[in-house]
Amino acid sequence: MGYAGKTVWIIGASDGIGAALVRALAREGTRLILSARNEAALRTLASTCGDARVLPLDLSVAGSLAHAVSTIAPGTLDAIICTAALYEPGRVEDLDPEITARLVAVNLLGSFDVARLAPPLLRDGGQLVLFGSVAGYFGLPGGQPYSATKAAVNNLAETLRIELAPRVDVRLVCPGFVSTRLTAKNDFSMPAVITPDQAAKAVMRGLQRRSFEVHFPKRFTWAVKCLRALPYAQSLRLTARLVKTDDR
Repeated sequence: MGYAGKTVWIIGASDGIGAALVRALAREGTRLILSARNEAALRTLASTCGDARVLPLDLSVAGSLAHAVSTIAPGTLDAIICTAALYEPGRVEDLDPEITARLVAVNLLGSFDVARLAPPLLRDGGQLVLFGSVAGYFGLPGGQPYSATKAAVNNLAETLRIELAPRVDVRLVCPGFVSTRLTAKNDFSMPAVITPDQAAKAVMRGLQRRSFEVHFPKRFTWAVKCLRALPYAQSLRLTARLVKTDDR
């Protein structure tokens, strides 16, 4: 669907792909509701987007999303896009339990809450858009627990696509590497990395088509899809080479 004149709620709007989507949608004349933890960043962004409404929330805090949902009338939104996520790369043996718990709370439990609480806000035929990741296609070394939570979100979106049909049009977005504050934590050269504005254009283009999944950039995402399709004897041998390369 086109977004001119539509009402869209973006959760995770303050930075990265979320903020780039806000700017792209504002240029199309979309009525926007902006949510994230950082209220100051939201207000700064909203000031450039006409009459965008700021609705702060924190997916890691119990009741925060439910309170936000209670302020929006049922059946008034055309799309809900949840880009909110935390990222902390590293080996499993080095995980910090508190950081990991917060990451799981936002990336996975937050997505479950959005899936449970948000659909009644949508008009019939409205879109519920969850952000998984190419990182969720296959367990790559050094990418946990982000990879595990995104694999779960990918799976959740597949379930919702059937459970909420035909009233809600569920979509899954799986970006590759995007240059953001989060990916700046990576200490390796990211293949096929793109900017948030490029990512936003790919999301907008994909969501206006019929496909369930929007994934980009294709030159990278198809390679990881092929890796996932291989027998484990081959795919695990290939990923083991990544560890050996990093060790050098």
